[in-house]
Amino acid sequence: MTAYAQRPAQTARGQLVWELRSVNQRYLDLSLRMPEEFRVLEPEVRQRFKEGLSRGKVEASLRFQADAAAASADLRLNTDLARALVRCHDELAGLSGGAADPDLVHLLDWPGMIIQERPDFDAERAAALALLDDAVAALIEAREQEGRAIAEMIEARLTGIERQVAEVRSYLPQIRTALDQRFRDRLANLSQPVEPGRIEQEVVLALQKLDVDEELDRLDVHVAEIRRVMGLDEPVGRRLDFLMQELNREANTLGSKAAVVETGQAAVELKVLIEQMREQIQNVE
Repeated sequence: MTAYAQRPAQTARGQLVWELRSVNQRYLDLSLRMPEEFRVLEPEVRQRFKEGLSRGKVEASLRFQADAAAASADLRLNTDLARALVRCHDELAGLSGGAADPDLVHLLDWPGMIIQERPDFDAERAAALALLDDAVAALIEAREQEGRAIAEMIEARLTGIERQVAEVRSYLPQIRTALDQRFRDRLANLSQPVEPGRIEQEVVLALQKLDVDEELDRLDVHVAEIRRVMGLDEPVGRRLDFLMQELNREANTLGSKAAVVETGQAAVELKVLIEQMREQIQNVE
């Protein structure tokens, strides 16, 4: 499902920010970006996403903005090297017969003069993992909120399908009566006599070809199953997608058996409702 979450946190050495984005995907596909100091956490980070999410294309990035004061505290002077360079400077001045103050700016540029101590990032790594838990929880909540909106949309379409099925059922007696009358009118215009019971046989055969009771019953069953599946506390996207195929199959059959304009229109409306649901179900986990 489409979702977004961001969680910042301040540590002793700077600010951490997790930013998560998620779009629909059949499987869980995680794209992860982290600063070099936090790369050691990658296996554990991936495991936490697997525990919280089952599918989706997720982009996760961790940013770390170091505090300037904390960074400067990690710098120190290489005093041994500095003393050696000053001593060499004094010896050179004595040999040249002159005197000059050392150029401190140039001395600072000497390789190895400033030592940047490698800080201990254990506390920041632990804070990053704790912050990730909050970010993943926020992402899941955003996905669930979208899921609730999709569920409301699907429920409205299911109600529309039930309405169309009820209307088609109301047409069935009219369809049967019209078909019976049509055969009787045609046979009445024939010059040859019709054997007894022939009209009834023809009407029965025609009604068997155009009978849609089974399709209507299956539509009702599929609607009830979709509602049941939507109430499950587990990923249901694939199951709902399969049920959309079943609904579409019944709507196609209903359209092929349409004996009156109203039935054909109901079949078209059913396909529209099913397609609207199918598009949204592609975003359901």
